[in-house]
Amino acid sequence: MSSRLPAQGVSSVSDPVRRLSRRRLLRHTMAGAGALLAAAPLSGCASRASASGASALSVWDLFQGGDGMLMDEMIEAVSTGSGGTKGPEGAKGFEIDRTILDWGPSYYTKLAMSAAGGRASDVAAMHLSRLAGYAPGGLVDPFDLDLLAEFGVTRKDFTPAVWERTQHDGTVYAIPLDVHPFIVFYDKEAAESAGLLDPSGELAPMGSPEALLDAGKALAEATGQAGILFGHVTDTAQNWRLFAGLYAQTGAEFTLPDGGAPQIDTDAAIRVVTLMKQLFDGRTNPNNLDYNAALAAFTSRRGGMAMLGEWELPTLKKAGFPLGAAPFPQVFDRPAVYTDSHSFVLPHQENPDPARRREAHRYVAEILKQSLTWASAGHIPAYQPVLAEPGYAALEPQSSYADAAKVAVLDPPNWFVGAGSNFQNRMCQPLQSALLGNTSAEKAVRQMVREADALLRQPDPVA
Repeated sequence: MSSRLPAQGVSSVSDPVRRLSRRRLLRHTMAGAGALLAAAPLSGCASRASASGASALSVWDLFQGGDGMLMDEMIEAVSTGSGGTKGPEGAKGFEIDRTILDWGPSYYTKLAMSAAGGRASDVAAMHLSRLAGYAPGGLVDPFDLDLLAEFGVTRKDFTPAVWERTQHDGTVYAIPLDVHPFIVFYDKEAAESAGLLDPSGELAPMGSPEALLDAGKALAEATGQAGILFGHVTDTAQNWRLFAGLYAQTGAEFTLPDGGAPQIDTDAAIRVVTLMKQLFDGRTNPNNLDYNAALAAFTSRRGGMAMLGEWELPTLKKAGFPLGAAPFPQVFDRPAVYTDSHSFVLPHQENPDPARRREAHRYVAEILKQSLTWASAGHIPAYQPVLAEPGYAALEPQSSYADAAKVAVLDPPNWFVGAGSNFQNRMCQPLQSALLGNTSAEKAVRQMVREADALLRQPDPVA
């Protein structure tokens, strides 16, 4: 992975280093260690801080490659004022000091430690699924919703499913930029031949596990090869994404209460894993592909459908065949799509400068208004007014799966859960064993419960 703005490290912030008590410093140091513990090893990319003056608004993010270039474009628009709205002060534009860091262990650990050590940025990006590991311990500060409203952003501008996860104890600590769901991509020609399209040429509803199994068979017949492709072997998240979305469709809850045992409907979980094993039977649909193998098979048209994150859209478009996309099909009792969200947070500062904090709110609001640019990579803008723009309706196939944001399901909130976490990895391992035929659905679910229980027994480092 490469970035147009590779970083040299954490840029300095103009505020002086804050005085911390020994106990408070120890607590936040443990939070950084907890963030590292909760994160699975991930590859990263080099990064470099942008050069600007001390008065610049300091922004940390983890956007590299194509996403990084789009964020450059959005920042350029608000920096020059070409895309922003005039605030009450009558000023336009920003001077931005952007720092790009590797996502995963390094990013989330540095974010925690910067908040503890008095060198926090004014704004930072965070996966919404990770908020429960930061807000309770005071590592991020709350947003002022009245101040955001001055700049044209209110809670009504977000879907309830996503907005609910921005809060801790009723206080908002994150503002979503996007929703990035786990969806289905399909070869339109193969899907048409298989009889899976509605009169408008979009993927027709399925409505039952049997319909999904039949769709795989019909696509395999249409392609003469595989039906549905899914890469999961040695992957630290894919099996969990598939399981979590299907499990939510059953209406069952997956709850990880602090100080208690995991609350999981094992019957519903077994039902889901059984379907996963039936779907990826190793015949109609391969059961032994890793992520890259599944991606390569789909782009070379050796399968009619692929279960992937929407972030693969730029890669898939390059394949050149008629590409369709849809929210993950509802096959159980209620619609639900597994997602996460890149969001903005205010890393904790002991004595934030009111003027800089006001500018941080204005910056977040103006970047949200630029998210039509962000949507070009496949991400669904969380800021709903952008979805109403004609430009978004013209994006294909992005507009075809925009409704996934209305039924978004994220990881259960807990300090050790979220994007890139060890929790996801530990859930994936028994699921992988089940799909490969090495264990039963019942044994896989029992192992998932044991893994969740073991994580709940670990002390929260910021409690």
